[in-house]
Amino acid sequence: MSAIATAAALSLPISLSRSNNFHARKCLRGGVGVFAIIGEEGGLVERKSPWTSLFDVEDPRLKVPQYKGKFLDVNQALEVARYDIQYCDWKARQDVLTIMLLHEKVVEVLNPLAREFKSIGTLRKELAELQEALAQAHNQVHISEARVSTALDKLAYMETLVTDKILQDRNTTGSELLLPTPSTSSSPSLAPAKSRQPKRSINVSGPVQPYNDHLKNFWYPVAFSAGLKDDTMMPIDCFEEPWVLFRGKDGKPGCVQNTCAHRACPLHLGSINEGRIQCPYHGWEYSTDGKCEKMPSTKFLNVKIKALPCFEQEGMIWIWPGNDPPTANLPSLLPPSGFQIHAEIVMELPVEHGLLLDNLLDLAHAPFTHTSTFAKGWSVPSLVKFLTPASSLQGYWDPYPIDMEFRPPCMVLSTIGISKPGKLEGQSARECSTHLHQLHVCLPSSRQKTRLLYRMSLDFAPILKHVPFMQHLWRHFADKVLNEDLRLVLGQQERMINGANVWNLPVSYDKLGVRYRLWRDSVERGSKEIQSQYNFLDQ
Repeated sequence: MSAIATAAALSLPISLSRSNNFHARKCLRGGVGVFAIIGEEGGLVERKSPWTSLFDVEDPRLKVPQYKGKFLDVNQALEVARYDIQYCDWKARQDVLTIMLLHEKVVEVLNPLAREFKSIGTLRKELAELQEALAQAHNQVHISEARVSTALDKLAYMETLVTDKILQDRNTTGSELLLPTPSTSSSPSLAPAKSRQPKRSINVSGPVQPYNDHLKNFWYPVAFSAGLKDDTMMPIDCFEEPWVLFRGKDGKPGCVQNTCAHRACPLHLGSINEGRIQCPYHGWEYSTDGKCEKMPSTKFLNVKIKALPCFEQEGMIWIWPGNDPPTANLPSLLPPSGFQIHAEIVMELPVEHGLLLDNLLDLAHAPFTHTSTFAKGWSVPSLVKFLTPASSLQGYWDPYPIDMEFRPPCMVLSTIGISKPGKLEGQSARECSTHLHQLHVCLPSSRQKTRLLYRMSLDFAPILKHVPFMQHLWRHFADKVLNEDLRLVLGQQERMINGANVWNLPVSYDKLGVRYRLWRDSVERGSKEIQSQYNFLDQ
């Protein structure tokens, strides 16, 4: 085999002897690279590849501590996580080594000295087999990269827990040293030790209060572009006010108050006339900025109804219902690269939007609630956690292959790795070869009503977009899943209105829902900082 070809295929450096006659004997048989070079005197000079040390790593599985069947403290768990990273690193090295060995085989097949012994058909067959093996090896490398990334995330999370635990122990020790003895205590400010305990519930009870104005100062998606034609009107409610969407003469959408200035008739019962919405009562016509431009059968008056800032971007229509000036940029809600949108569904639901967001941000309920739909056959994990940096509104579920994010003010984005039906544990979303991406928008229509926009995208099976009636099938599935949730959330809402607290005793898998509630509380207070008294959820 040609040493130059071998070195090029493996991207390894090689030195030429002055004799220009050199050959390489076969290497890479279970290891990387010993070159045999013919020196000036014709003798063989063995030279190790500088890459050899990269793969000379011992399998760490022999050294992993045996904790099977035992409860681990934080330090033991951290030790196991470190060994997990060492194993992932070792496995990744083995995967790269496999690719290098396969490249050597490709060079061997293409060796001109061996071609006289092989037919073209044999060469094609061998190269096709090697190409398939290389594709599988490259895919395995990507999986190993994802495993290393996931393991590093978990290690960072656990190191944070250990650090927090150490600081907590130090603070506890320090506070115990500062506490006065019963015989000398006289100051009431030092007495209440219980006040230092973290708060373990959020008070979400009683009738829903009127919406705070601060919550309105955001861009809200209210409709999919495909649902608003040039000659149609779309009535919506937002923060207990009626609005109507329609397109102006230039095709751009507008959002105006759904009440005629004349006799308070609902405008959506009328029609569109040359880009203006016409009241069905007396024919008054309004443009997308709310200005009345036509007033038949009477003297024209200067009249204007309220209109909201309204823009269209990436297949969605947005409004700004607040009194503050709107921000310059709209957030992007497009699915990640490589995904195609397969379904866009709109539903009007009889629940308060916060309760619906609580439900969407909770995955731990799936094997108990969705037993007839997507979670049918799921096992119940011994522990479910949402792993995320401190105060972040996004992260991933463990042990499920699902990444999730709450996007203020009312959006939930999730990417679900699809593996075998009924078996989701054991892989992260990045390790799965196929994915489903979901967008849920929970628009607060009123204190007991939500307008839900649902968008579903896939990074596989593009042919499904062309199957007749597929939209109806997606709608059927969405209805079925949502109905499993609604019967529970409606019960929560009824009890909440009667005084029950729907956020008693949050636990570790409630983290993202709790952070949504803290974000909402901070916005309503006019603050941008999320409270930190729920750090116990990380324990």
